[in-house]
Amino acid sequence: MRGTPAAARACILAAVLCAIWCTLPVYASGSPVPWSTAALLAAVGLGSELAGRRSPPGGSGPVAAGAFLPILLAAAFLLPPAAAAPVAVIGSLAGRVEQPPYAARRIWRAAQLALTCAAASWAHAALGGPATLGGGGAAPDFPRALLPACAAAVAFSLVLTVLDGVILAAAERRPVHRSACELLPRALGPHLVHALAGLMTAVLWRSPYGPLSALLVLLPMCLSCWVFAQYHREQAAHRATIRALVHAVDIKDTYTRGHSERVGRASVLIARELGMDESRVEGLRFAGILHDVGKLGVPTRVLRKDGPLTPEERRIMELHPEYGHEIVRGIGFLDEARDAILHHHERLDGSGYPYGLSGSRIPEFARVVAVADAFDAMTSTRSYRRARPVSAALAELKRCAGSQFDPRMVRALDRALGRHGWSAAETAVTADEPRAPYDATAGPRRNALPAPRDPAAAPLPRPSQDIGPSRDARPSSGRR
Repeated sequence: MRGTPAAARACILAAVLCAIWCTLPVYASGSPVPWSTAALLAAVGLGSELAGRRSPPGGSGPVAAGAFLPILLAAAFLLPPAAAAPVAVIGSLAGRVEQPPYAARRIWRAAQLALTCAAASWAHAALGGPATLGGGGAAPDFPRALLPACAAAVAFSLVLTVLDGVILAAAERRPVHRSACELLPRALGPHLVHALAGLMTAVLWRSPYGPLSALLVLLPMCLSCWVFAQYHREQAAHRATIRALVHAVDIKDTYTRGHSERVGRASVLIARELGMDESRVEGLRFAGILHDVGKLGVPTRVLRKDGPLTPEERRIMELHPEYGHEIVRGIGFLDEARDAILHHHERLDGSGYPYGLSGSRIPEFARVVAVADAFDAMTSTRSYRRARPVSAALAELKRCAGSQFDPRMVRALDRALGRHGWSAAETAVTADEPRAPYDATAGPRRNALPAPRDPAAAPLPRPSQDIGPSRDARPSSGRR
């Protein structure tokens, strides 16, 4: 716990003391406690957590700790609060911890789950839940048993998210209410599902079939948690892949910092306005974020050159869509996004690159990203000019619709911005503020200036003046 902030250590100590205080009524009341039930549930929870520390067959990560939650809620339904809390502690101390400080995180999780389990047990008992479970020859009282079970799940979620908010406030100075409001909606639904599994377990536990039949109920729940965890691990791996590639581009081409993320956001606005399903919307977000990943294959001297590009350098720059396509070729989840990366510099009239496609031969994703790319280029502040107003950028896109851009995509962006706007946070963040390459030994060189960018995706200039998003929009420079 040496690296843990003092405020976080104080929160952990307070949680531990509260958890200990919750168990004191067991020893003070003198009333009988079903220790055999508590011990068996604690053993099952311990086994679930130990299994969670191992990678599943064919998987790359641990089994989800979500398999542990129905056991905790079953303990909350079957045991008084003071006996339910220790059930959570035993499994939590043996559970997997992903990041340091390991001891502090493990102790915090044990105390946190002890308190949430006690709170759920108290809520369940306050609404007469134990009497609805049956047992001793009495049948369970359905559907009345659902109300105290759901109340216990809500109490479990509330206490868990509040405690998460408190520790985040102590460790990272995040507002408690903000963290709780972000976490609670995502936690409540799964906890209600876990509560139903815990309720079935508790009812069977009290039935003539006994604990063995109750534990069998948990098997499909554990399997579903494993499948759910596999899905989320896969999504997390996707996001990590995207972050790594974008970070690599930002390191090599610091000039357009933040540009990729904003193109991704604009692409999502267009996709939703077109009524695409969510899987394609997510694919377009990836396409927008990764559209310039091919710059990793462009020599740094070309990317950061101060001044117009030579014809040879322009030809090298125009290879970046093909480089990008090669980089992401083996990433299966990108699907249509690969086409957007390859073709986002094609123009509707066939004058674009790399293959000079025209009209409907240009993939739909590429036509979306082309509009989003040019829009962000025009509405971002550059070192040599201020950002254009959104209205001016839209007017320019409309002027070039039919020749450079798909009019349908331009109209979709126009409608989406009219409905949702383009916030100051998205347009005021400078995409290419002067920023030196980072030197690990000397730090950033403050007086190093960025090179002008390639605006190949910029709208076509009028004959008399350059009105594209970049000063280098003329054919002689060829930058984006």
